Amino acid sequence: MTFTFSGISTPSNSSDSKHVKVLVLGSGPAGLTAALYAARAELEPVVLTGIELGGQAALTHTIENYPGFPDGVGGSELGELFQKQAERFGAKVEFDTANTVDLSQRPFQVGTDNGQYLADTLIVATGARPNHLEIPGEVELTGKGVSYCATCDGWFFKEKKVVVVGGGDSALEEALFLTRFATSVTIIHRRDNLRAGKVLQNRALSNPKINFIWNSIVTQVVGSDKVTSLKLKDTLDSTESMLPVDGLFIFIGHTPNTQMFKGQLDMDELGYIHANHLMETNIPGVFVAGEVADSHFRQVITSAGMGASAAIQVTHFLEKELVSA
Repeated sequence: MTFTFSGISTPSNSSDSKHVKVLVLGSGPAGLTAALYAARAELEPVVLTGIELGGQAALTHTIENYPGFPDGVGGSELGELFQKQAERFGAKVEFDTANTVDLSQRPFQVGTDNGQYLADTLIVATGARPNHLEIPGEVELTGKGVSYCATCDGWFFKEKKVVVVGGGDSALEEALFLTRFATSVTIIHRRDNLRAGKVLQNRALSNPKINFIWNSIVTQVVGSDKVTSLKLKDTLDSTESMLPVDGLFIFIGHTPNTQMFKGQLDMDELGYIHANHLMETNIPGVFVAGEVADSHFRQVITSAGMGASAAIQVTHFLEKELVSA
């Protein structure tokens, strides 16, 4: 006996695999929006949350630029609202992580921590992870003063002096958040100007707790059981100095979570998945959404829009197969 959908046949009595029409990898704004749209099309999507429910957005204390929330909204709260809305229309959210994929034939095979899925279509929304400085002491002191999430760890630095490395929106947003706890926040940037939006720049520059060290990089994190100081290097004259601190927060960009797709999906030199304007990848039936394919905009609203687009195209893709079957 066989189970047939959209011209695809697989054994219906397979006990170790779950067969789904739409499998969404990732539960950030892109993944949950895709699930919402796919659920409203009655495609019964399954979402694998990955390590962090809500994606990177859930780690942001306040999101002020998402339409419909004039006073801002907490990142984790927004993620919960996304999830609730998707589930209302029939999406199923599984707290599970994909770790292997086989895209050589349909249904696609996806291995997870808890089993295996056979997916007629796949929406990849696995997001990106924070970049590291790759300097001595960073790994050893991670969790002992080195952090990549102010929302997660800011509370531990009450009345402490901390450093934020970076010059983009995330760096300034997190620096501003850290002023709730720390006595001082020093932003270290390798250039003499910031990449962040003007609103954030103005807030940071006018905040009395925030100061800047320009044209400098951190070359070493010093400490035994906790961070005690940083070694700095001037990017203009190469002079070195030491800066006593209690904590180091690093926000220098992200690397897409695409390792398990290498050799199967086309990517650029940085590992971001190539997709056309319809969110289609080089493999029919595999679609992409969010920061896993977006190194430029990287906003909650653009990721959500990509998720909606991917799900709409999945719907068209499956409908076309039904007509031609």
